Amino acid sequence: MTAIKQLNLSNMNATQKVAALLIVLGPKAATEILKNIPDEDLIEQITLDIANLNKVPMETLDQILEEFYSIFQASGFISRGGIDYAKILLEEAYGPDKASNILEKLVTILNSTPFQFFNDADAQQLATSFQNENPQLIALILAYLKPEKSAAVLNFLPPEVQTAVAFKIAEMESTNPEIIADIEKIVENKFSSVVIQDFSKAGGVESLATILNRVDRATEKKIMESIEARDKDLVEQIKDLMFVFEDIVKLEDRAIQRILREVDNKDLAMSLKGSNQEVKDKIFKNMSERARIMLTDDMEYMGPVRAKDVQECQSKIVGIIRMLESSGEIVVLRSGVEDEYIE
Repeated sequence: MTAIKQLNLSNMNATQKVAALLIVLGPKAATEILKNIPDEDLIEQITLDIANLNKVPMETLDQILEEFYSIFQASGFISRGGIDYAKILLEEAYGPDKASNILEKLVTILNSTPFQFFNDADAQQLATSFQNENPQLIALILAYLKPEKSAAVLNFLPPEVQTAVAFKIAEMESTNPEIIADIEKIVENKFSSVVIQDFSKAGGVESLATILNRVDRATEKKIMESIEARDKDLVEQIKDLMFVFEDIVKLEDRAIQRILREVDNKDLAMSLKGSNQEVKDKIFKNMSERARIMLTDDMEYMGPVRAKDVQECQSKIVGIIRMLESSGEIVVLRSGVEDEYIE
């Protein structure tokens, strides 16, 4: 009879460790974790590992729990105070040698960029390869690429896939490095590309807004309309991030002059109280001398104002800008996107 190989931390791969962790956590927690893993192949592998892990020594289970805990604890320390701060706390908790091992592993993870190879690939070819994949997997990859590359790939995806991927990007949060590592192996096999692991926040509404700022207007419009039909609050969050008040400096003078005709003077004065000098100069430049003097006087008479009130007035003005752009009365150029003009 063949002897069963004794499992220990040194001869277990990443998915086996995840499987062991899920066994320890129990069915309810394991189900919630598996629901948030974006790739079906990875879920299948973890499930197979769970089925095959018949006997894992209690000592090994304790080591796996400790490893996961120490990695998450170290990443929390780094996010709060940086590497030096994390080193001090980890040394107090684990001693110098173990702290050094934990940090060495985590720093390697933190200093790498996942799916980097895709940034050099042809966007249309990537879209063709991706279009039949799980939208959550596509979203994960695009969230880690340069926004310009993600936007280009998004442009070439079918409309229904664009919307699904956009939603998944907006819903994403921080991703476990162990899970990312396994996803990368699967992606490497599927697309014959080399990718590296990372531990950072990817995706979310801000990430989607950055990508949509760089797609062509037709793609942006289709995606935003589809999202609005399903989630009006989400589309407003995206719009708020796609054009911020400080972006006024990027508008043409004639656009500024058109906007000023729609803005209440009190709202304008309040909004400028919290803006930088470049924004103020852009506004003042497009006003008559009399209007400029009146506006500066209003700002001085206001005295100190609440940040919340400033933000509300700035949001009002951004809303007016969006309205004028939608009606075609002004043009808001997106970063990295060239508009076409017809003579």
